[in-house]
Amino acid sequence: MAAQGALLAIQKETRAYEGAPLRNFRSMQPGLLFLAIAMTATIAPAQVKDRSQNRSMVISQGGIVAAESPLAAQAGATILAHGGNAVDAAIATNAAMGAVEPMMNGIGGDLFVIVYDAKSGKLYGLNASGWAPAKLTAESLRKSGLKEIPLGGIQSVTVPGVVDGWSKLLERFGTKKFPEILAPAVHFAREGFPVPEWTAAYWADAPALARFDGNAKATYLIKGKPPQVGEVFRNPDLAHSLELLAAGGRDVFYKGELAKAIVAYSEKQGGTMTAADLAEYSSEWVEPISTTYQGWTVSELPPNSQGIAALEMLNIMEKFPLAQFGPNSADALHVMIEAKKLAYADLLNYVADPKFTKVPVAGMLSKDYAAGRAKLIDMSKANCSVSAGQPAPSGSGDTTYLTVVDRDGNMVSLIQSNYQAFGSGVMPDHVGFVLHDRGALFSLDPHSPNVLAGRKRPLHTIIPGIMANGDQRIAFGIMGGYNQAQAQAQFVANVVDFGMNVQAAMEAARFTKLTFPGCDVEIEDRVPANVRAELAKRGHQLEVKGNYSSDMGGGQAVRRDFSKGVNYGGSDPRKDGAAIPEPLNLK
Repeated sequence: MAAQGALLAIQKETRAYEGAPLRNFRSMQPGLLFLAIAMTATIAPAQVKDRSQNRSMVISQGGIVAAESPLAAQAGATILAHGGNAVDAAIATNAAMGAVEPMMNGIGGDLFVIVYDAKSGKLYGLNASGWAPAKLTAESLRKSGLKEIPLGGIQSVTVPGVVDGWSKLLERFGTKKFPEILAPAVHFAREGFPVPEWTAAYWADAPALARFDGNAKATYLIKGKPPQVGEVFRNPDLAHSLELLAAGGRDVFYKGELAKAIVAYSEKQGGTMTAADLAEYSSEWVEPISTTYQGWTVSELPPNSQGIAALEMLNIMEKFPLAQFGPNSADALHVMIEAKKLAYADLLNYVADPKFTKVPVAGMLSKDYAAGRAKLIDMSKANCSVSAGQPAPSGSGDTTYLTVVDRDGNMVSLIQSNYQAFGSGVMPDHVGFVLHDRGALFSLDPHSPNVLAGRKRPLHTIIPGIMANGDQRIAFGIMGGYNQAQAQAQFVANVVDFGMNVQAAMEAARFTKLTFPGCDVEIEDRVPANVRAELAKRGHQLEVKGNYSSDMGGGQAVRRDFSKGVNYGGSDPRKDGAAIPEPLNLK
């Protein structure tokens, strides 16, 4: 009662001073003034709105680089501070990622990019996925006794596209040259870096280690073991390869010293890669595809990437009132899981290299088609056997994602990968990088649109995304093989339907279904137990994972508010990464 009386006295006193200059509070009774200050300090935090995210966004008028390694993000941010633009910084970050997280990416892998050019207001897509060697065919592998392409080994290797992709990006948009851009990666490779927590766990992955050839073992193991957390790792051979690229450009990789090393080692391993396969390769500028979702335009790259599955998922999800259902509610999750199954059934049935098969892109993106697919969702029951639909025909793993926004509003959404951890495990002599195993995504079924053929690109899982609404634009991506399209759709819903900022949307609990048939679903334990129970009641077979499971993939995002000239960055706690603001370059 005494406390209540004191509170009433304080309220009476303070009401008399509302709106008055601070000096007028000097006349308040000293005891009440002291108590008011003490109670305000106690009460004020309770008035602050609770939030579920663990870290704040990075907010800056300068550029921001978000990557799964703070060291790599810092490399890109430094390029921004020295006058580079978003494309310059993205390549520097990507090259550094290849040095500090070699199991996920590197110059032996593939690359997909969407660039937003603020001056023209246009999106530009680059498909730098490699093709199969001309002599590598489904028929030849079937004759050798294979029923599917193995994960790892020389037969899983396709031409790496990343270096040609970097070259085309720099030629069209860059302001810097390779020597400056590759310098941070050279430093990390030669001088070394202490291995962080998530990366150490990936490094110790047993299936990846089993794929290592002798060169990979000698390079990536220290005294026969994967490096431990905090142990300094160096790769002088990679530093030398990067220096060759800095001096000689992309031709070093596709026609010069590195090309010769790749071809010679392929022959030694019984592979079919030739000098012509490398010399004649070129990445391609492509027109992004898009759909609208609740007023936002979401853009992805066209097939051979799986980005179209994310767009089809969103079209199906849009037919349901997710905002009313609420985030991580049973109804919202049920809709998204079922939409995933429907979109991925179409993905597997139709998506392939469009140069070899007609992919019904327009039909799969049709709102009418999505409405028909949405009618197949029974809100009371999970569908354990989903078939591909019939969209109208068209006319004639392991990955790293990073994103950059610069001070002018240019944005880069970039994703690059070795496919499985450490790719094929095949490392040519003295180069310091493994060749990816993206060819393992081909089919040997002669009736599949994704059947292996020489000079054909496989169905690709890595996808960069960009979404826009008026003055707002977000570049985003989430890693993890076939997790990517479904994780992206969840991120978009978090932002659009549930009003989350880019950090909260990236952190939010997720589900993933890495298989195509069945009702199995992995889900993080942060989804409430009563919600999980309701999903199980509807027939979903849940495998509950930890708080921030690596199975859900890790992602990055940056947002630009063009009306204010302000940038925002978010980084997924499922990785070691960070969003790093452009440092001051005071002169």
